[in-house]
Amino acid sequence: MRAVNVAVLGATGAVGQEILDILAEREFPIKSLKLLASPRSAGKTLKYNDVEHVVEALSPDKFDNVDIAFFSAGSSVSKQWAKAAVEAGCIVIDNSSAFRMAPDVPLVVPEVNKDAIKQHNGIIANPNCSTIIMAVAIKPIYDVVGIKRIVTSTYQAVSGAGHRAITELEEQVHAYTDQKHIQADVLPVASLPNHYPILFNVIPQIDIPGDGGYTKEEWKMVNETQKIFNDTSMKITATTVRVPVIRSHSESINIETHEKLSVEECRKLIAQAPGLKLVDDLQAQIYPMPIDTSKQDLVWVGRIREDMSIERGLNLWVVGDQIRKGAALNSVQIAEHVISNQR
Repeated sequence: MRAVNVAVLGATGAVGQEILDILAEREFPIKSLKLLASPRSAGKTLKYNDVEHVVEALSPDKFDNVDIAFFSAGSSVSKQWAKAAVEAGCIVIDNSSAFRMAPDVPLVVPEVNKDAIKQHNGIIANPNCSTIIMAVAIKPIYDVVGIKRIVTSTYQAVSGAGHRAITELEEQVHAYTDQKHIQADVLPVASLPNHYPILFNVIPQIDIPGDGGYTKEEWKMVNETQKIFNDTSMKITATTVRVPVIRSHSESINIETHEKLSVEECRKLIAQAPGLKLVDDLQAQIYPMPIDTSKQDLVWVGRIREDMSIERGLNLWVVGDQIRKGAALNSVQIAEHVISNQR
């Protein structure tokens, strides 16, 4: 791969810093690197490959001579700056929801639809973290027997709600052990009026309410999965839940296929598929758990079993690190495909 000029917007955030770590781990060919953030973060220094880089305040000229820009600063920032970056000759890989459902913007999980990258017009969207994890897991099944319907319930780590949510869980642990009042100010959604403790609790709401009694997060899983697979006939329903886990999302996925697929055949497909790790031995109490998948690149799949209530049904338990594969790693993989296909 040829060396390119790279910018990371939102470099001081959790995903931005994870992108930097993964770029270094994978020896991404960087000719020059710019770290960009809001004015309040400007002047901070971050290390990349043991070299200190000063974080610069975002401005229109910062995208000059940049080949690839990773955007991880939220949808409002992406909407404001992405097109300016494209006009400067940059390819934007956007981690926000700003462009995911735009018809002219490919929504990409490289293990699923890497060919869609070729249709980009300067912006490539990174899907929602829960969508990515599910899409990687169901891809080998979809390719062999097709999927008619999916029912998924997610068990999502607090890190998916940002650093404040992690801090709040930790503070609630200390408050409990010190027999103090447990304060809740962040979850389920910081901007909404009511907040609930996550310690010893699960909260059946992620993101703001949407149509039909579903949350925005639940609709993301439906609409984004259909777009990634280019298949609106695949019916999907989701319930997304926040759990008191620091990192790594878990998903219970029930699949109704078009053709019969045995449990053993499914295991073989999962074991051979890119991006997946088969971890499935109930008798030995071996199955995917967030404590094991955190800081791991692969999506782990286990508890594969037949759904005996329908003719062609399977149950999967899927766990993946939503900061890595669910965000940063997926973005870097997209960038690798971009530069490997450029001449």
